[in-house]
Amino acid sequence: MDSSGSVSDTSNPLSAYQLLFTALSLIPLSHLLAALLLIFLVFLYNFFEIHFLHDFIRAFRGDRVCITASDPDFYQSVVSKCRILHGRYSSTPWLCSPHLQTIFLSIFGSSPPVSYKRQLFRVPDGGTIALDWLRSSDVKYAAFGVNVNTPDNEKTPTVIVIPGLTSDSSAAYIKHLAFRISNRGWNVVVSNHRGLGGISLTSERVYNAGWTEDIRSVVGHIHSQHPESPLFVVGTSIGANVLVKYLGEDGANVPISGAAAICSPWDLLICDRFINRRLVQSFYNKALAIGLQDFALLHRSNLSQLTEWESIKKSRSIRDFDNYATRILGNFETVDAFYRHATSATYVGNVAVPLLCISALDDPVCTKEAIPWDECRANRNVVLATTPHGGHLGFYEGITANSLWWARAVDEFLGVLHSSSYIGVIKQMRKTTAPTPSFSIDQGPYVSVLEDGMVTAVGDEQTDDTMQDLSNQETANVSTSAEVILDKEEADHVRKKNDQPERSEEKDPNPTQATTPARKCTDCLARRSGRSFWLLAYIAIITTWPMVRPALSLLFKKYKYLMPGGSRKR
Repeated sequence: MDSSGSVSDTSNPLSAYQLLFTALSLIPLSHLLAALLLIFLVFLYNFFEIHFLHDFIRAFRGDRVCITASDPDFYQSVVSKCRILHGRYSSTPWLCSPHLQTIFLSIFGSSPPVSYKRQLFRVPDGGTIALDWLRSSDVKYAAFGVNVNTPDNEKTPTVIVIPGLTSDSSAAYIKHLAFRISNRGWNVVVSNHRGLGGISLTSERVYNAGWTEDIRSVVGHIHSQHPESPLFVVGTSIGANVLVKYLGEDGANVPISGAAAICSPWDLLICDRFINRRLVQSFYNKALAIGLQDFALLHRSNLSQLTEWESIKKSRSIRDFDNYATRILGNFETVDAFYRHATSATYVGNVAVPLLCISALDDPVCTKEAIPWDECRANRNVVLATTPHGGHLGFYEGITANSLWWARAVDEFLGVLHSSSYIGVIKQMRKTTAPTPSFSIDQGPYVSVLEDGMVTAVGDEQTDDTMQDLSNQETANVSTSAEVILDKEEADHVRKKNDQPERSEEKDPNPTQATTPARKCTDCLARRSGRSFWLLAYIAIITTWPMVRPALSLLFKKYKYLMPGGSRKR
């Protein structure tokens, strides 16, 4: 009786819980707190994606950089000589997390002392862009406190830097890059976005992730002012997206010798889904949205197109701000339409200059899911370098975290590219390569249907000539006045040009002349298709004969029995 009663008591769920709590009460409180602390640390280790144990097992030697390059000539001439790209990246031990790297760069990151010289550039639509110059002479004599005005060499390379979202020339990572490149003896100019860098908006046009007209105007202006100076462009974050889109739109028509895209979002739709997916990403989403709100409120008086200011103030994500502000200013129907338009991954295939792309696989803002691996691998001018760690624009290295790995890699890449003979090869290829096709549907070929039913495509030569005139018009008329550059003469030039009567186009006396090559090709294909038909018939008979022969034999025997001679013989 007693034994059975004890068994029934232990099988009772309430008794089991009582035994469990009794066992826990016997454990010392310090041990319980230590276990809870351990569980909390494991949670933080995975939540913040810390890789300290990974680095510790590897003795803090870092991980190798993964390089994706398809052109052997480009690789042998330039990429193979970049020791930093072929080495390892080892992050700062106490910044062994992508979130620590990104937050430290934004809040606590130190930067070398630089002193810019500002130049205001006025674009044709009335907007103003602040160009902050850092020349090699300014950095060279900065340590001695002497300002020496040395004459600039017209052949000194110039690097144009495009900052990220809501960033300007005062950002720590921009100063790291500018200081390192200027120490090489090159000139650096930071092209600040409209409304940033302490400059107010002078037009209703506002920059966004897909707006390439500003960088196109800046590149054209600097190239016209220094035609013999090699031009390089470096874009970071959103600036990298703008850079790649600009290079893909203009193809071989850009006056640039090389470029570098750092931590580009590539596909804004994928990045939008990613940044709204996890809890930790929501902090970045809200922080970036607050920066955009401050920008809009600062220039509220110049943004008359925006009406829902209460919704803009309540925006808690980038998508909310883009819905109430960016898409309206950019004349887009939906936010997704704007993201599709601004995506740079679709333009990678048309890049015609050497381009270095650097991305971290643990980037907490621009996910690795958006990296166009196949497009980069298919383009011979693109080299993609990825690292397992680094965060978003962080890449801190060294025990004191006073250096950015990607800044060293870009500086080395541009130096090797400039000193190599590959630039001459690219320029020669531009002369022999057909012009890059346009992305506009309105510039597609016309279709001509002849009387005999022949359909031919006739190119829109008039559109190409017009576009060429417009491109020449944009870069040919730039007037400089001390520190401010105004384009008033350009408007007068356009007005005079529009007043001139258009020349009448010569009509083609033989409208079917354009279809002659097409007819020849069609006749040739017809003759070949005739021979191919008999060849395919012969192959079909040979391959199917083992199966057809028994059927024919059986059919012949039945037919033989039905014949009169066959029946008499039987």
